[in-house]
Amino acid sequence: MNFLAHAWLAHPGDDGFLYGNLIADGVKGSDLSAWSLSVARGIRHHRRVDAWVDQHPSVVMAKQRAPKAQRRYAGIALDIVWDHFISRQQAGTDQHQLIERCYQLLSAQPAPQRLATMMPVMVEQDWLRRYADFDFTCRAVAGLGQRLTGPNRLAELVPWLYDDYAALEAHFSVLWTECCETLTSDGAAG
Repeated sequence: MNFLAHAWLAHPGDDGFLYGNLIADGVKGSDLSAWSLSVARGIRHHRRVDAWVDQHPSVVMAKQRAPKAQRRYAGIALDIVWDHFISRQQAGTDQHQLIERCYQLLSAQPAPQRLATMMPVMVEQDWLRRYADFDFTCRAVAGLGQRLTGPNRLAELVPWLYDDYAALEAHFSVLWTECCETLTSDGAAG
């Protein structure tokens, strides 16, 4: 899952919990003592969601549909594509308020070093709303691939994402329903 998905799953929690979910990919290691309890719970929740999603049958099937040469990168692309489907499915006032809350949190305190340069750009360019546009989403996938070493395997996946859009949306629908039922959290438990 990507930023918008993690935000939806964490939004019932307090701001620290939501912030922890948003910045978790930038936090290395298991020692979370540098963070408040609420942020640490958010980081752990994010990691639990990622582990659960990676093993979900819908994600496994979607990855198997990817071109074989790029299959090992499909999970990265799908995480971003899931935000596209969420953006479209959850469109409305609640999503607008959630995105504004995320942007306020990310603007009020710096993200960990690994995300420090990206987060201000995400807020300034309004990525969370722009994921509703599939062309933007695919540019984000290809752009992330530029940050990896070697050939841009994520950019090579973009034609597949367009061609397999309907099947990916069907996989997402099953995934998201089960994810919301299983992993939406208010942050009260670690």
